[in-house]
Amino acid sequence: MTELAWLGVLRHGQSSGNVAAEAAEATGLDVIDIPERDADVPLSRLGQEQAEAVGRWFTDLARQDRPEVAVVSPYLRTRQTAELALADLAIPTVVDERLRDRELGVLDLLTSGGVTNRLPDEAVRRRRLGKFYYRPPGGESWADVLLRLRSLLRDLRTDHPDGRVLLVGHEAIVLLVRYLVESLSEADLMDVVRANTVANCSISVWRRDGAVLRPELFNHVEHLHAEGVPPTRQEDVRAEPV
Repeated sequence: MTELAWLGVLRHGQSSGNVAAEAAEATGLDVIDIPERDADVPLSRLGQEQAEAVGRWFTDLARQDRPEVAVVSPYLRTRQTAELALADLAIPTVVDERLRDRELGVLDLLTSGGVTNRLPDEAVRRRRLGKFYYRPPGGESWADVLLRLRSLLRDLRTDHPDGRVLLVGHEAIVLLVRYLVESLSEADLMDVVRANTVANCSISVWRRDGAVLRPELFNHVEHLHAEGVPPTRQEDVRAEPV
């Protein structure tokens, strides 16, 4: 199977859910006050500005460094990010549900403290199993998300041999694509997670070297600084301490 020439992953811009989750954690609430379902959470105004800054960065790149096709999570905040960031590139954009964020099941909208207070047995089970394998009732583990990402990457390599593909997704998607592309172990991945919070509208890039993709950028936000747009490092709506 022919490898992609270039693979990028763009995390969505700051969302209203990111803002609400940070406020709930900071004030010690059990529940995050978000009226929409997770799939319908929109970008904040700052998130829109971040996505527009990404768009200006893309247009300044040499043609061989720009994506040729974009594959986007169906969630509103990612679709809005893609629309703003890719507005001037005129490239094909496909929505693929395999890029959706991890589903949290019974943990949905609970803060870290909320899980401990309201679902203490789940808090214990999560600590025992660890972030990689813990699956909340009605939700997904990170290993579950990896199964759909493996399928997606296999299809992309088949459909776009030698192509330059941009994925627009979520914090967990960025981390788990890195796990797959760089053949990390669970321990390697957890080291990355502990050392990094993936920034909103950060870009991570792998470029083909011989027969494999090599890392070129990870969690890169210099394009935001260059445009005078503040980067934010807020977790998605999930109660997931490392």
